[in-house]
Amino acid sequence: QVQLVESGGGLVQPGGSLRLSCVVSGTIFSDQVLGWYRQAPGKQRDWVATISWSGSPIYLDAVRGRFTISRDNAKNTLYLQMNSLKPEDTAIYYCRVFKSDTWGQGTQVTVSA
Repeated sequence: QVQLVESGGGLVQPGGSLRLSCVVSGTIFSDQVLGWYRQAPGKQRDWVATISWSGSPIYLDAVRGRFTISRDNAKNTLYLQMNSLKPEDTAIYYCRVFKSDTWGQGTQVTVSA
């Protein structure tokens, strides 16, 4: 059974940084295409970034240049480094394993002065 556990969310001021982590178990991590999504209050869940099994990233235009998706296959962990955070980045952030369509429980990110 594939399981994902996110961590690293919190409250940060505009312009600040956070790093989200997602530990994946129950699958061969290095073979997986992985992604981050977010859901703001009252809105649909939106795609943020994807990383291939080989480490190639793609990003939502709104976060390109500020966010970095990465993976550590030795630790079965997916990361999202978020810099220059804006109030509009406030959302619950979810990680996803595409092949099994498995999601984590989410971690709250709030950007506010």
